[in-house]
Amino acid sequence: MQAGRARTLAGFAALGIFWGAWGAELPAVKSHAHASDAELGAALFCIGAGALVAMRPAGVLVDRRGRGVLPGIAAVFGLSGFLPALATSPAALAAVLLLLGATSGSLDVAINAEGVRAEAGGRPVLRLAHGVFSLAAVAAALGAGGLRAAGVGVAGVFGIVSCMVLAATAVTLALEAAPRQHEDAARLRDLLRAPWPLVALGFLCALAFFVEGAWQTWGALHLQDTLGASAALSAAAPALLAGCMALGRIGGQGLRERERVLLPAAATLAAAGTAVAATASSTGLALAGIAAAGLGISICAPTLIAIAGRGALPGRRGSAVSVVTTVAYLGFLLGPAAVGVAANASSLRAALGGVAALALLLAVLARRAPGAT
Repeated sequence: MQAGRARTLAGFAALGIFWGAWGAELPAVKSHAHASDAELGAALFCIGAGALVAMRPAGVLVDRRGRGVLPGIAAVFGLSGFLPALATSPAALAAVLLLLGATSGSLDVAINAEGVRAEAGGRPVLRLAHGVFSLAAVAAALGAGGLRAAGVGVAGVFGIVSCMVLAATAVTLALEAAPRQHEDAARLRDLLRAPWPLVALGFLCALAFFVEGAWQTWGALHLQDTLGASAALSAAAPALLAGCMALGRIGGQGLRERERVLLPAAATLAAAGTAVAATASSTGLALAGIAAAGLGISICAPTLIAIAGRGALPGRRGSAVSVVTTVAYLGFLLGPAAVGVAANASSLRAALGGVAALALLLAVLARRAPGAT
């Protein structure tokens, strides 16, 4: 396997393990922290806020320091993954999620930059890597749901998850890294540079992340609170989303269609699926809509990140990826939080209907994505 490829896959697996379990465990986290929908939405806002602060420095650090950055960030993320179990108030949860967002965002930059460098030296890997993220999220969501059904507490679930993330981190440390170009490496002043094509790609990626994050975060609550599903069945929402996203990403690894056609078609499917799930009158129909949304949105983010990496100078790929992902994390910053605030003001159905409108906006704008073929 080419240098950096396996390392990229292991890093994405570590990220997927945590966020898959997080989606399934969110109802228990909400209860443990004694948070309302609005308070939970505000706390979730901190995930994106922490990521926004950390991602640009992480991109420059990856370009300047190389091999040891990815496992170092992954280890801190793994340790931070246990902290939600210690939050027993909305304020404590918000503080924990701020740190968790910073470490998660930094790891996201590091693994995407590793994937971009690996692609430059051989076969494409980013769609496959994002698919591995989704597969890991499926397994983690199902595992967390099973643990919830068995009566395992929040501390037990997040303790297991943290150990699994640290195990994946050890794997990244042992694997060969993708070659790094030292010439034209990002300097500290690059922290202030954000070329408009990268910002535009980041905005499109933010819309994709908004849709993905909304369902990953609120899918279980939609089934449980809106449709009256059991705790175990509600955990199927993030698991199904992640499973369909894995299918779309891994199955789409070899797609050669023009990106200006592929991206709008995928986003349109996501919009239709989201609309169906938001308005569904039964759990089965909601799950079908979530499945369609997952299939559609699955390839958008990895395709947009690959476009950004393809157009960057060899020694500045980490910095380029960090520009896109920093802007893109506005989707994670605004998505779950906005859904929570909108649900508190109206209903969760109406809030998720707004997510469908944003997916449709992505379909319209993707035709003009800078650098797309």
